[in-house]
Amino acid sequence: MAKPVELNEVWIDRIIQSINGLEYGTVQIIIHDGRVAQIERTERKRFDNETKRSAAGAEAKLHIERKASDGRG
Repeated sequence: MAKPVELNEVWIDRIIQSINGLEYGTVQIIIHDGRVAQIERTERKRFDNETKRSAAGAEAKLHIERKASDGRG
Protein backbone atom coordinates (compact mmCIF):
# COMPACT_ATOMS: atom_id res chain seq x y z
CA MET A 1 0.00 0.00 0.00
CA ALA A 2 1.26 3.49 -0.87
CA LYS A 3 2.49 5.73 1.90
CA PRO A 4 0.58 8.98 2.46
CA VAL A 5 2.59 11.97 1.21
CA GLU A 6 4.17 14.03 3.98
CA LEU A 7 3.97 17.78 3.37
CA ASN A 8 5.24 20.37 5.82
CA GLU A 9 5.09 24.16 5.56
CA VAL A 10 8.51 24.36 3.90
CA TRP A 11 7.45 22.14 0.99
CA ILE A 12 4.07 23.85 0.69
CA ASP A 13 5.86 27.22 0.44
CA ARG A 14 8.27 25.83 -2.19
CA ILE A 15 5.37 24.50 -4.26
CA ILE A 16 3.56 27.85 -4.04
CA GLN A 17 6.76 29.69 -5.07
CA SER A 18 7.07 27.40 -8.10
CA ILE A 19 3.50 28.13 -9.17
CA ASN A 20 3.51 31.90 -8.53
CA GLY A 21 4.18 33.96 -11.63
CA LEU A 22 3.79 30.97 -13.97
CA GLU A 23 1.68 32.05 -16.94
CA TYR A 24 2.23 28.99 -19.15
CA GLY A 25 4.05 25.86 -18.11
CA THR A 26 4.13 22.95 -15.72
CA VAL A 27 5.15 22.23 -12.15
CA GLN A 28 6.01 18.61 -11.38
CA ILE A 29 6.30 17.37 -7.82
CA ILE A 30 8.47 14.26 -7.55
CA ILE A 31 7.65 11.94 -4.63
CA HIS A 32 9.91 9.19 -3.24
CA ASP A 33 8.83 7.00 -0.35
CA GLY A 34 5.91 9.28 0.49
CA ARG A 35 8.05 12.44 0.67
CA VAL A 36 8.58 15.30 -1.75
CA ALA A 37 12.03 14.81 -3.24
CA GLN A 38 12.07 17.41 -6.01
CA ILE A 39 10.05 20.14 -7.69
CA GLU A 40 10.55 20.84 -11.39
CA ARG A 41 9.24 23.95 -13.12
CA THR A 42 9.07 24.31 -16.88
CA GLU A 43 8.06 27.74 -18.10
CA ARG A 44 6.88 28.50 -21.60
CA LYS A 45 6.71 31.88 -23.27
CA ARG A 46 3.93 32.48 -25.77
CA PHE A 47 3.85 35.30 -28.26
CA ASP A 48 0.92 36.44 -30.34
CA ASN A 49 1.06 36.50 -34.15
CA GLU A 50 1.75 40.24 -34.27
CA THR A 51 4.90 39.75 -32.21
CA LYS A 52 6.02 36.89 -34.46
CA ARG A 53 5.54 39.02 -37.55
CA SER A 54 7.45 41.91 -35.99
CA ALA A 55 10.34 39.60 -35.07
CA ALA A 56 10.42 38.11 -38.58
CA GLY A 57 10.41 41.58 -40.10
CA ALA A 58 13.23 42.74 -37.86
CA GLU A 59 15.27 39.66 -38.76
CA ALA A 60 14.73 40.23 -42.49
CA LYS A 61 15.71 43.89 -42.11
CA LEU A 62 18.90 42.92 -40.27
CA HIS A 63 19.77 40.43 -43.03
CA ILE A 64 19.27 43.11 -45.70
CA GLU A 65 21.39 45.61 -43.75
CA ARG A 66 24.21 43.07 -43.38
CA LYS A 67 24.20 42.35 -47.11
CA ALA A 68 24.32 46.08 -47.89
CA SER A 69 27.23 46.68 -45.53
CA ASP A 70 29.11 43.76 -47.09
CA GLY A 71 28.70 45.31 -50.52
CA ARG A 72 26.45 42.47 -51.68
CA GLY A 73 23.19 44.43 -51.47
